[in-house]
Amino acid sequence: MLKADLHCHSTISDGLLAPAQVAALAHAAGVELWALTDHDEVDGVAAARAAARRLGMGFVAGVEISVTWANHTVHIVGLQIDETDTALCNGLIKTRSGRDQRGREIGAQLAAAGIPGAYEGALKYVANPALLSRTHFARFLIEAGVATSVAEVFKRYLAEGKPGYVPHRWATLAEALGWIRAAGGVAVLAHPGRYPLDPVAEAALFDEFISLGGRAVEVVTGSHTPDQYATYAALARRYGLLASRGADFHGPGESRVDFAGLPPLPADLVPVWHDW
Repeated sequence: MLKADLHCHSTISDGLLAPAQVAALAHAAGVELWALTDHDEVDGVAAARAAARRLGMGFVAGVEISVTWANHTVHIVGLQIDETDTALCNGLIKTRSGRDQRGREIGAQLAAAGIPGAYEGALKYVANPALLSRTHFARFLIEAGVATSVAEVFKRYLAEGKPGYVPHRWATLAEALGWIRAAGGVAVLAHPGRYPLDPVAEAALFDEFISLGGRAVEVVTGSHTPDQYATYAALARRYGLLASRGADFHGPGESRVDFAGLPPLPADLVPVWHDW
């Protein structure tokens, strides 16, 4: 099977490396088809495409859109998009709005919890201030000695019910899938195993996603545990969805697995790239 990795991030959103550097790491790990899928932003696509071409690696334009669904944040990856599409670009601008105010509120909550300077500290890690995220705060908290890893940060801070959690109203599921379709892309439900949904709610998410034109689900991803690979392979079969694969790479040492460590999709699944 083609070694494809269709989910990763650069400094354009909350990754540690520039698009060309991410391309080089993916290529060195043997990736043959690669997508850059920054959060709510496509400004890195041109540089990523150029780097992939220089390396002789197949490239897919992508984006990861933040969605509010049933009071939960879920993510939808768009693949094979036209990153210049007006509807998509305007939708992403709308989705990005409000991140700075949310960041200031996170900083205020952390200060109240005894951690001053978090907003300013998080900004040191941001290449694009319009995309300030919880990951940037996590890096500051590690630097400040509050935690030793991103995973520990999210266990103690920034997650729902913890100090520093500030909800944000993102795009709707219908909006996100509409923008992806307008840009000629394929909508992929990203890392569903990450969402704190019971089986009834998860089934409702899959049903609505499919009803709106969603076509694929991430099965093998750095945001799933090995046990979840089998769980979401079974759901891909049940719902007749294409299967996607991606490390959800953010930077060396930050992701659960890197490009080289991700296993292939189960052989009986139809990969999202099968007819590209």
